[in-house]
Amino acid sequence: MHNLNRKLILVLLILLASFLTVTVVYAQDGQPPTDNDVLRVAKQLYCPVCPNTPLDVCETKACLDWRAQIRDQLAQGWTDQQIIDYFVTQYGERVLAEPQRKGFTSLVWFFPLIAVLLGIGIVYEVLKNWRAKKPALATSAPLPQIPDDILKKIEREIQEMD
Repeated sequence: MHNLNRKLILVLLILLASFLTVTVVYAQDGQPPTDNDVLRVAKQLYCPVCPNTPLDVCETKACLDWRAQIRDQLAQGWTDQQIIDYFVTQYGERVLAEPQRKGFTSLVWFFPLIAVLLGIGIVYEVLKNWRAKKPALATSAPLPQIPDDILKKIEREIQEMD
């Protein structure tokens, strides 16, 4: 009889443990993560093996494993940012599809704006200087008069050439 009670208690503990495990897995919103949930996170990461290949489209074994890991982490209730932070901690910032907007990498976000503003300033200065240096045709000084003796000399030389 004593042995039967132990077995019954063990079975009840196993059932309780499995119930709690299922409760933790579905704790996020009551539903297991869908493929769209996994791809939403995977789009923000790059393959660790293939250069310039987003994790959501790569079919290498490593990427399949990463997507499975993302599915497990979502099932455990991790947020998208927690999962991304985990992969950055494990593999470095090279796995990010988009550089983080802090520190030195923030220049990646501001450099195009700075370059455009600098270009506009340079074009403005060039046009302003070009316009200032351009002589006005209507207000130019009259041409100097050629003395008569030089004009006669030029005419004689032209006649001699014919």
